[in-house]
Amino acid sequence: MCGQEVACIHSLILYSPVFCRAIFLVTYTSLLLLKKELTLQKKERLKSRKQIEHLFSKGKSFSVFPYRVIYAFDSAVNHLHEPALRCGFAVSSKFFKKAVDRNRVKRVTKEAYRIQKNTLEDKLLLRQKTLHIFILYTGKELPDFAISKEKLGLILNKLMQQADEKNTSTA
Repeated sequence: MCGQEVACIHSLILYSPVFCRAIFLVTYTSLLLLKKELTLQKKERLKSRKQIEHLFSKGKSFSVFPYRVIYAFDSAVNHLHEPALRCGFAVSSKFFKKAVDRNRVKRVTKEAYRIQKNTLEDKLLLRQKTLHIFILYTGKELPDFAISKEKLGLILNKLMQQADEKNTSTA
């Protein structure tokens, strides 16, 4: 075959309806998988008053300014239908009088968390642990997304280290 015939066959394959449909399906499926991975669903949020009270009474805490994190590990055997990672968010009305500002802080924090939570979630599933986290914003100014993303990355890395320590101490 000469080069012209190869180019002709190549263009027929590339622009055929079957090939285009196959490319579309592969792209659409990968987008759905990506979308599914980077979500923060309702069942992943910590909403139960009972669970939040238990977390505040029995959980451990640390701070990475401007956030304070309260967390508690549990074995996943007890919670078969519960997600491995549940998180709650709060902002003090002492520093942010307007609900619009408090909601903005929570929205920025949730977005930064949502983008970065997958590595911690995978590690928890591998270790068969569940983790409840409550993130409190303690700063006095509206956060920038870049700063929130950086600080939440530090928080999630610290929680991954805690998960490793917890796993080695029980083994």
